[in-house]
Amino acid sequence: MPTATTLKSNIKGWGTDLDSRNRPGIPREKNDESVADILGRDEYELIPRQVPHVEILVSNEHKKLPPIFGTSCPPRGISGMIRRFAFRYSEGEKAHWFILIFADRVDVLENRLSDLVRLRFHNPFKDRGLGAEFHKGGFMNRFGKGRADTKRFLLEALVATSAIGVGAFVLRSRRHSA
Repeated sequence: MPTATTLKSNIKGWGTDLDSRNRPGIPREKNDESVADILGRDEYELIPRQVPHVEILVSNEHKKLPPIFGTSCPPRGISGMIRRFAFRYSEGEKAHWFILIFADRVDVLENRLSDLVRLRFHNPFKDRGLGAEFHKGGFMNRFGKGRADTKRFLLEALVATSAIGVGAFVLRSRRHSA
């Protein structure tokens, strides 16, 4: 039977269940709020907790909010109701993420409708930055230099042309056979 010394030299990670004073990773393994206690430094200041002024949706896996969080897009309207529903599910479930993606799509529709109500019209040319394509050689920079989007464009054009050709061939052969 092998001895503990031979096992220690042959097995990576041997002894991780030993006394915590002999383990260098132990400060990082503590799940304690006081970082100053872990590091043994009194001068270390903890990050002051941000106070929420709007509703923040928190995953049901977490007990509390992190010290700093974003508040730029609080849940509102129908998309907010859908987001609240999504947070009933665990982050490990696909339903949580699919519902959040659906809520994003609903939010886009809500914003478009609110723009129409305010008579603010969507300008896809400007919103997508297409005006920059015609300044300082933006359009010409799209070609050459091994760009991936140019290669994809050519592939899509080839597939579309092939699909049209196959469709025309099938229609032509049906007309001749009938």
